Amino acid sequence: MTDSIKTPRKSSAKPKTKAGASTLGGTAASLYGIEPYVLATGEEYMADGQLDHFRRILNAWQAELMQEVDRTMNHMQDESNVMADVNDRATQEEEFAIELRTRDRERKLIRKIEKSLKDIDDEDYGYCQTCGIEIGLRRLEARPTATQCIDCKTLAEIKEKQNNG
Repeated sequence: MTDSIKTPRKSSAKPKTKAGASTLGGTAASLYGIEPYVLATGEEYMADGQLDHFRRILNAWQAELMQEVDRTMNHMQDESNVMADVNDRATQEEEFAIELRTRDRERKLIRKIEKSLKDIDDEDYGYCQTCGIEIGLRRLEARPTATQCIDCKTLAEIKEKQNNG
C-alpha cells in the first residue's frame, strides 16, 4: 500500500453482526488466541498488517463455527435413536430444534465472515458501507464482521426500532 490517505468508500449497506473481543479488568483480552492489534505510530488505516490481523481473527472464528456444525451433525446422528417414552422423545426433539436454530444463526454468521474475508481481499474491509468512512480498529476488534461505522449503525437501529414499533 502507498503512504497516501485512503478516501472514503461507498457501497451497499449490510447491517448487523455478532462477535467479539472482551475486556477483562480493563485490559483487552485475546480473541481466538489472537492478541488485539497494536497500532504503530503513523500507521495507515487498514495497512497490510491490520488486514492480516483481521484475516486471522475471521479465519479462526470461521473454523470454530465449522467445528460446531460438525459436532452438531455428529451429536444429532448419535442421539437420533427412537425413544419409547413420548416425553423423552419430545424433549429430544426440542433439544434438536434449539440446536438447529443455533446452527442456522451460525450459518448466517459464517456467510458474514466470508463476506468480510472477501472485503479484505478486495481492500474494502474496515470502511462503512453506508457513508464510506473508517469503521475503526476498536469497533472491528469488537465486531470483526461490522460493515457500518458506529454512527450509521446507531441510525439504522433507531430507524428499525421506529419502523417495527
